[in-house]
Amino acid sequence: MTTENKSIVQRALVGLVDRGDTDTLASFLSEDFIHHRPDSTTSTRAEWLAAVGAALGPTTGMQVEILHLVADSDHVVVHSRRRLPDGGPEIVVVDILRIADGSIAEVWEVIEPVAHATANLAWWESAQ
Repeated sequence: MTTENKSIVQRALVGLVDRGDTDTLASFLSEDFIHHRPDSTTSTRAEWLAAVGAALGPTTGMQVEILHLVADSDHVVVHSRRRLPDGGPEIVVVDILRIADGSIAEVWEVIEPVAHATANLAWWESAQ
């Protein structure tokens, strides 16, 4: 199951990362798919696909580098580095995807601009 779930996510992402192809991604999402943002907002399948297309579509110029793809049971974790177009900030993203019945049912997303990483670790350093 873990290997199959990892394969589902890999196939869903290949067209998106390489060509900005949201149609392939859409074919792997369940009809009741939910996307969870760090600010506790959620979006539906259609809303999320529109946002992904606007952010990663073929004309946006965003570069995505997948650093890690790890699966455990019905969850797959994608750790990526993204370079935003037009000199925008470089960001690191962790997506946690839940697979149900062969489809991506939910995604949770954590985003951090690389430039903020040092400041965001200040709490850790003071605790040591």
